Amino acid sequence: MTRKLVIGDIHGGLKALVQVLERANVSKNDTLIFLGDFVDGWSDSPAVLDFLISLQLEQKCVFIRGNHDDLLLKWLRNDSEGFDEKMWFLHGGEASALAYQNIDLTTKEKHIHFLQSLQDYYLDDENRLFIHAGFTNLRGVTHEFFTPLFYWDRTLWEMVLAMDNELSEDGLKYPNRLKLYKEIYIGHTPVTKIEESTPVNKACVWNVDTGAAFKGKLSIMDVDTKEFWQSDALPDLYPNEKGRN
Repeated sequence: MTRKLVIGDIHGGLKALVQVLERANVSKNDTLIFLGDFVDGWSDSPAVLDFLISLQLEQKCVFIRGNHDDLLLKWLRNDSEGFDEKMWFLHGGEASALAYQNIDLTTKEKHIHFLQSLQDYYLDDENRLFIHAGFTNLRGVTHEFFTPLFYWDRTLWEMVLAMDNELSEDGLKYPNRLKLYKEIYIGHTPVTKIEESTPVNKACVWNVDTGAAFKGKLSIMDVDTKEFWQSDALPDLYPNEKGRN
């Protein structure tokens, strides 16, 4: 049996990633779709990237670019254009910077290559869209301009949260943006902000970021059955760290 599994934002929590893959009993036949933000927050960001680079040699993986992955790439390349190190540190980058103090140049170059290879989105053969934060173009992601701000945009999630649950997809008030895809899977905005702790479905959008950067857990979900598995809460796995504030 093959499964298609989607994984929320990891934020340097390698212990949670290993744990959740074990709890989902992931096999080499499964396809793993990672929604981005592999780094920044907990202390294992370099180790997370090493793990993912090795994992893709064993099975099919799809890696989506998140805003934190974009920030780390700029820092590793010493790319000062459009990069605010102070802002990055405030959003979890300090933990990554400290972790990279002990990483050799060869490994850093390998991580740069991996981060450069990340996809802006993934569209599967059932017209299901996987993307880090969302999209704004009314004609869909193929018409989107992928500027750095794209990876921060929260308007898709904010829109579905504000929608009337009774709206019909055939109704005049149903957003055209949501009619383009069978389902949309996102991370970026933790569902803990609306006091939820498991993946949340609104309209055709599934938010799989369950707050692993903060006090929540890391989640993995079967996109066909909607069964999901979670790690322990990240502060329990990293008791001597603060994660993101």
